[in-house]
Amino acid sequence: MHRVTAVIFAIAISSAAAAQWANICSGQPANKIRGCDSTGCGGYNLREGRKHKGVDVVCKDGSTVYAPFTGKIDRQTRPYGNGNAIDDGVQLSGSGFCIKMYFIKPVKHSGPIRKGEKIGVMLPMQIIYRATISHIHIQNCDLTDPTPNL
Repeated sequence: MHRVTAVIFAIAISSAAAAQWANICSGQPANKIRGCDSTGCGGYNLREGRKHKGVDVVCKDGSTVYAPFTGKIDRQTRPYGNGNAIDDGVQLSGSGFCIKMYFIKPVKHSGPIRKGEKIGVMLPMQIIYRATISHIHIQNCDLTDPTPNL
């Protein structure tokens, strides 16, 4: 009985540790979700008139962006598909996760990554959205709430 309890406890601890992602943006002491500003709110499912399918992690334009977990870059993503100054990002998978990260200029569009490794640079959001707090949009591939991992 004690062996089963110990195994269950070990699994619970490793699952909890795996769920915590690395800091996403340089210059930020923690992954902070953007609050509300004149253009909307950065939390999951908080948008007037439509669902916000991810969360916005505060990041200054030009900051280094890091991999939140170990895995791989699957492909490039384009949140708008219009080629504007912030229309770039990546899809990452690994460690039991699949996410899309928008508004970054990636250093590569495929290949392995390690948790905390530089994967890109925050694009100049203020050129497009002057009234919005600059941020990286993080969206789970299955559209569930990524907040608990931040």
